[in-house]
Amino acid sequence: MNSINRDKQLYAGEVDVIRRGDDCTIYRINNSYGNAIITRYSVFPGIELIHNDVNTQWISVDEEQPKNIFQINYCKEGIVECKTIKEGYLYISKGNLVINQKYNIKNDYKFPLKHFYGITVNVNLDEAPKCLSCILEEVSVNLLELKNKFCKNDKRFLVIKEDESIEHIFLELYSVSEKIRKGYHKVKILELFLFLNSFGQKKLKESKNYYSKRYIDVIKEIKEHLTIHLSEKITLDELSVRFKIPLTTMKFVFKEIYGDSIYSFIKSYKMQKAAELLKYTNEGINEISGSLGYDNASKFSEAFKKVIGVNPSVYRKNVKMEQ
Repeated sequence: MNSINRDKQLYAGEVDVIRRGDDCTIYRINNSYGNAIITRYSVFPGIELIHNDVNTQWISVDEEQPKNIFQINYCKEGIVECKTIKEGYLYISKGNLVINQKYNIKNDYKFPLKHFYGITVNVNLDEAPKCLSCILEEVSVNLLELKNKFCKNDKRFLVIKEDESIEHIFLELYSVSEKIRKGYHKVKILELFLFLNSFGQKKLKESKNYYSKRYIDVIKEIKEHLTIHLSEKITLDELSVRFKIPLTTMKFVFKEIYGDSIYSFIKSYKMQKAAELLKYTNEGINEISGSLGYDNASKFSEAFKKVIGVNPSVYRKNVKMEQ
């Protein structure tokens, strides 16, 4: 099978290859939900660095999941929902690092915010160097031992939340001059492995971002209910009773899935909806504010400015000038 056919099989026929080089392939994925740019770099034998720039709700990857690959996933922006082989769900949100064995994750990825910007490091233990000291003498990291440190059993997903040292490593991978890219990637990958190898056991906790299908389905129903009934004032207690889910669980899992509290999420959603109405319709500001559950136009204007950056009348004036 040639490389083009392999690529189309990998991404369910929805892929175009933008560029293919000796160590780098850039893919554009287009589907009915949106698009994504996936950039895959070969850094060392068996070690791959992947940039994921996603603006879609869903991506399917038609790929076998060998048991000899473990992944390091970092989220810079957005959220990705991964379905596990145990029919649970794992969420990777902004600032979080997740370490897992690749075969534990199914091939469908969903993006609740229709946006995800992150980095994946794939390590194929059959092909990667057994010990990184053969690359750089002082980096005495055994990759199999590193995998076992974080993935001791088939069920484990290790999440490290918003660690400044990890953030520092990954953020520097986003703006690299092409002149130094190859060497820089090697240095940063070695730095990442060395850091994880020294990461204290007391900081390691099995992921709490792993949830049953029942809770996930209920939270998605709640989000759908809220975004349909924008004019209604719905309390959290009412939602908890209506959807038969404990209040604390509801608030916690909602934030894990959508990256914000229920109130903050729906406020932002309403303001984005208001911006659409201001741009594409001639509805009055008072009418728009009422349709979004605001009795007081000044409170609506204040909320709109906090989210969008300007008040509704200025926003409408600006977008009309641009059209």
